[in-house]
Amino acid sequence: MRDVSVVLFDGFELLDVFGPVEILSVLPEQFRVTMVAAEAGLVASSQGTRVEATDGFVGAATPDIVMVPGGIGSRPLVDDDVYLAQLRNYVRGANLVTSVCTGSAILAAAGLLDGYRATSNKRSFDWVATQGSSVIWERQARWVQDRDRWTSSGVAAGIDMTAALIADLVDTETAEHAAAIIEYEPQTDPDNDPFAAR
Repeated sequence: MRDVSVVLFDGFELLDVFGPVEILSVLPEQFRVTMVAAEAGLVASSQGTRVEATDGFVGAATPDIVMVPGGIGSRPLVDDDVYLAQLRNYVRGANLVTSVCTGSAILAAAGLLDGYRATSNKRSFDWVATQGSSVIWERQARWVQDRDRWTSSGVAAGIDMTAALIADLVDTETAEHAAAIIEYEPQTDPDNDPFAAR
């Protein structure tokens, strides 16, 4: 059993969260998903849907796998020093830190991607690449795995990354089984990124 803590913030992108959560949720014996935020309570997505974070950063158990989504709300957070410090403290003991879309901008701004290769949403890539002091940003990538950091391109790429993460942590057959249950055909080549050139 692996615990996945999904970080919510005002203005997060729904599919960044619930795409990965959907494929993880069909494997309840392997993965348990919880929602966290700076403070526990309802958090509004960029689409207006509110989702409950059951735990706040302070006082929460040390996370195993952390997933940070993107969304329009990532823009102000990269300049919020208090939030970034809270996030750094929260993920300090995590075994894996992952992001979807512009969630990598938040991780980079918090210094959590320094020295790592990473990617992000291509439509926001130029802005994201200004974050962090020593991130090796890769524009041509559906997702990037670098040691204990996994980052994905925009929105739906988060499902592909999650399928690859399942294959890495469990096995390929389990990842294929989970994708088949939700009738999804994930990209399995992290370098197959048709959106980088657009």
